[in-house]
Formats: sequence, C-alpha cells, structure tokens
Amino acid sequence: MLSRVAEALFWIGRYVERSEDTARLLDVHFHQVIEDPDTDEGETCRVLAAVMGVGPDSDSDADVDPPQDIREALEILGYQADNPSSIVGALLAARQNARGVRESLSADIWECLNTTHHELTTRIEAAREFGPAPFFSYVRHRAAMLAGHADATMSRDHGYDFLVLGRSVERVDMTARLLAATLSTPSPEDGWIATLRACSAHEAYLRTYQRGVEPQLVLEFLLLDRLFPRSVFHALVVGEEALTRLDPDAGRVGAGNDARRAIGRTRTDLEFLPAELVLEDLPKRLHDLQAVMSEVSDAVSRRFFDGSATIGWSVEESQR
Repeated sequence: MLSRVAEALFWIGRYVERSEDTARLLDVHFHQVIEDPDTDEGETCRVLAAVMGVGPDSDSDADVDPPQDIREALEILGYQADNPSSIVGALLAARQNARGVRESLSADIWECLNTTHHELTTRIEAAREFGPAPFFSYVRHRAAMLAGHADATMSRDHGYDFLVLGRSVERVDMTARLLAATLSTPSPEDGWIATLRACSAHEAYLRTYQRGVEPQLVLEFLLLDRLFPRSVFHALVVGEEALTRLDPDAGRVGAGNDARRAIGRTRTDLEFLPAELVLEDLPKRLHDLQAVMSEVSDAVSRRFFDGSATIGWSVEESQR
C-alpha cells in the first residue's frame, strides 16, 4: 500500500472518531448547563476548552481565548471549520483525506463522508437557531454509519487496519478527555450518569454491575472493561492488534516498532491495574493516556508514512 494512502486512511479513522466524541462531550456539558441552574457556565466552558486544547489552561501553545459561555464554546468546538479539533473541522478534514484516496474506499464510505460534507451548512444553521441537540445526534449517526460501512464493505487488508488503528488511537485519547472533563467540573458526582450516556455506556454499565451509578465503578468500566468497545482498554487492544497485523515480522525479541511498544506498555499497565486503585493519581493517568496516544501517532507516522508526500491537512502539529 502507498504510504500516502495509508496515512489518509489513518487520519480518516482519527477525524471521524474525533468528531463523534467531541459531539458526545459537548452534548453532556451543554445539557448540564441548561438543565442545572447551579452549574457555573463559565467554569464549565473553561474546563471544556482546557481538555480540548484551547486557551491558556490547556497544553496548547495557541494564543486563543477560552470561550466565556456555552454558545461560544459551541462555535469554537462545534462549528469552527478551520479548527481540526472541532466537530465540523474534523468532518471536513476526514472528507478531504477521503477525496484523495477514493480508489481505496468503498462507494458507500465515500458517499457517507461526501453527503455529510454537503449537509453540514444546513445542519449548523439549524443548530444555531433551534439548539445543538439534533446536530450532535446527526454527527453520532453519521459516524456510526461510516463505521458500519467500513465493517461491511472493506476488505480486511492493511487499509482497514490503518483506519481501525486511527479510530482506536483517537478513541483512547477522547475517552480520556471526556473523563478528565467530568473530573474537572465543580461537582463531578453529578455528571457520571451523563458521562456514561455520552459513551453510550449507561445500559451496558447497568447490565454489568446491576447496581446504581458509582464513580469508582464508572471509571473501572470506561477504563478497564475488556468487553465494552468504547472502554480505553478495549480500544488499546484493538489498536495493538491492528499494529501487529501491519508489522507482523517484528522479530523474536521485543516489540517491532515504537508504536507497538508504547501502546502495548499502556495496555499492560491497565490490564494489571487493580480495580481498587483506579482512582489513584487519576488526573495524571488520564493526561498520560493522551500523551501516549500522541507518542503512538508520531511513531506510526515515522514508521509507515515518512515516504509519503506531505499532506497539508494531516500534519501532526495541526491536529492538537
């Protein structure tokens, strides 16, 4: 496979997952602000901006003022077309990557991304006028549709592995951000049900534990569960398996490349983490997960994409 095609597929997986998870994150906090009169709107927006890399409280060097209210947060993190960390910016970038490698995608996948691109303007106007909830739902449905088309219409070759790898890397990163946002709010104990619903995990959690929502168990479920597909551990396993298929001749000793080494080490740390210690140094653990995913992305780029021509929308620095 050409490295430029592999790179585009990797970033399609990342961008679509980013758009979906950002919609989930904004949905939770938007409804928290409008439904709970005790919620500090400014503080909630500051937390959102920080975990998404916007403003002085984030790790980003970008000189961007954080949003002051939820409408401004929606503009920056939801509708801003030139921001690859926003919902719209990520969807546009995914479609742009797909346009350059249409021969490697099924017609269903291209049609899904292209139709989404053409419908965005109308959807954004409706969201601004009537509220963002239908827009968030639309983004989640389109992401689910693309995932279904990928599973049903793509051969299980290296192209599929790069798409799945990108999705897994982004899912780990975004789940860590969602949990960090909940922990950073003034009253995190009120947000765990919303967090589960943001991950489409509420029903699965109740079936698993058959008891009420408890912070310890929510974190255990979203970080460590081996069976739930949106848990951090499950996403790490899927990403590691994709890397193993992409680089099977790793040798008899050690991991074959830096990406497999980093993701495997992180997966092992979580696999053998005692459940009762899940709350220990949790903010640092979530930050470290994001840092490792950035490290994995850089290592994948060095290992598989160095021979490709530069693609403007896929430069790593522009993604943060």
